[in-house]
Amino acid sequence: MASTEARAPNVGMTPELVAAYQRCRRIHAAHGRTYYLATRLLPHDRRPDVWALYAFARVADDLVDAPAGPDPAGLLAWRDQAMAAMRSAVRPDPAKQPVLAATWHTMHALGLDPGLLQEFLDAMVMDLTVCRYATWEDLRGYMRGSAAVIGELMAPLLGARGPDALSRAAELGEAFQLTNFIRDVGEDHARGRIYLPQSDLARFGVSEALLTQAVRTGVPSPPVRSLVAFEVRRAIDLYAAARPGLGMVDARSRPCLEIAFTLYRRILHRVIAHDFNVFERRLVVPHWQRLATVGNVAVHAAGRGGLSIIDRRGGLASSGRSTPRRHS
Repeated sequence: MASTEARAPNVGMTPELVAAYQRCRRIHAAHGRTYYLATRLLPHDRRPDVWALYAFARVADDLVDAPAGPDPAGLLAWRDQAMAAMRSAVRPDPAKQPVLAATWHTMHALGLDPGLLQEFLDAMVMDLTVCRYATWEDLRGYMRGSAAVIGELMAPLLGARGPDALSRAAELGEAFQLTNFIRDVGEDHARGRIYLPQSDLARFGVSEALLTQAVRTGVPSPPVRSLVAFEVRRAIDLYAAARPGLGMVDARSRPCLEIAFTLYRRILHRVIAHDFNVFERRLVVPHWQRLATVGNVAVHAAGRGGLSIIDRRGGLASSGRSTPRRHS
């Protein structure tokens, strides 16, 4: 079982390792708008571990979805290099490999299974050659590596213990990712990928030509709206299945998880409010609503004796601007 005892920030770390974690923090702040905002409610000693795991995932994600196109050689090389580092007894050099050094330190300090990172990287490699999924079960097979394992890595860090907690964490990871797939149908289509199961398209009479028309015009046909509505209901069911897991993490970490849960689910509310049109523009939770949600959770956490992220100047911490993608 991974240790979840508090680790005082920077204790036992060299300046170079501290700098490596700060590099991961900057990656998280620049690209993980929702998650980074949520981590502001974590105790200080746990934030660096989240930064490291996010940055590790982001490096792989960028190699798959680089603006110039996927970098297969780079991704395969990163996978091999990363896994050799994670399974080594010797920490990578923080000055040369800051993300790997910070991730190695987090994995070893918390006793996390490097096999989960292997599953994640193998799923990223799938994106190089697999662009359609025949059934929901096929898609869940992909999501096991790309999302569920991230939940399982995060659960011990947040103080969750036992098989049920890990199962709930995995379902929450799937809920987050399916929310991304629903919101980003157009963006994924532009990369040649469709993450909605082909059997679901057939069920609602949605051909790929009809989906392409919705992407091109920004106006989905009734069958396409029905397809999106079906996937939204499926995602809502995943959130419902994962919800008991909110009570399985320790009190210090619960506000962070509540923020992530609430803000991501609200993306689905935006989809519903726009009559299941995810093609006209990218639907996001407004910045003011994100801050209001954080403030509300912080106040309730303070009332329960938890933590608040109201900063010393009396304002709410903000994550700034970002460009979230698959694992944002």
